[in-house]
Amino acid sequence: MAIRVIQLGTSRHENEGLRIGTVRRPPRGVRKVDYAKRNFYDTWLPQLAPSAELVKWMKARDDTPANWKLFEKRYVHELSFHDNLRLLDLLSALSREADFSIGCYCEDEKKCHRSILRKMLLKHGAFIK
Repeated sequence: MAIRVIQLGTSRHENEGLRIGTVRRPPRGVRKVDYAKRNFYDTWLPQLAPSAELVKWMKARDDTPANWKLFEKRYVHELSFHDNLRLLDLLSALSREADFSIGCYCEDEKKCHRSILRKMLLKHGAFIK
């Protein structure tokens, strides 16, 4: 049992389980009833996505290691609020009992909040594939 960190919209892995979208906005131009059929997500958890303000801030900057570090620091701060910490604890506990996945649309995980979310889940004791 474990969490798989994936890119939304990609083919599902065998025994992937429930797919959770940790994105701020649903996929554009896709009907809600087609989200799962098109391999985006089965359920949506936008609380674990970076805030719209933080995403806007990052998009307005050059893609440098220093800016990414600052983005990571700010996103970790957003995740440190009690409700988000409880969600991280819940997902970590569930990872010991079930297979499921979390993800975002970004192609490159290294330049995506899901790489930071992966670290935070590990910090909270999650099992990750």
